[in-house]
Amino acid sequence: MPDSKVDALLNKTNWHDERRKLRDIILACGLTETVKWNQLCYTHEGANVVIIFCLKDYCGPGFFKGSLLDDPDGVLYQQTENAQATRLIRFTSLAQITQSEKILTDYIHRAIAVEKAGLKVDFKAKHDLDYPAELLDKIDQDPAFKTAFEALTPGRQRGYMLHFTGAKQSKTRAARIEKARPGILAGKGMQDR
Repeated sequence: MPDSKVDALLNKTNWHDERRKLRDIILACGLTETVKWNQLCYTHEGANVVIIFCLKDYCGPGFFKGSLLDDPDGVLYQQTENAQATRLIRFTSLAQITQSEKILTDYIHRAIAVEKAGLKVDFKAKHDLDYPAELLDKIDQDPAFKTAFEALTPGRQRGYMLHFTGAKQSKTRAARIEKARPGILAGKGMQDR
């Protein structure tokens, strides 16, 4: 049964051919296709394994537990210094993807093996989070907020913490926390809609 969300993504003009080629390679590895975060996402037994990202200057697969993958070809890329788990492979053309198909297939199988083995990324930063005074005040004053914030996944907590502590002034940190309150109470992360 065709999925209209998948079709809509496949028909986008940016990275059109590259997206379709990546999709063919990933599906040939036996993963299940879905749409998450407005991107093509591929799962194994319900667990996220790889996502196709398409940015302005490059596209490619993003491996959710990429930090656990061996990288003998040196192709995995950590997008930001704050990315603990996800690793990307960047492509700028269909020709690059086609030339790298064997390597890409190998990395997808490695990612599936990591998932089958039940390996988990150790999110060390969860325990190293530096709570700003404004957040501690909010947690002390608002029990519902405290419960909701503590129930967030480590990645969502970290996303909020980076956002809150990115403000230099106390007034701005407090405003960011207040603005984020409805999302936190709904169990959503910074990027969730």
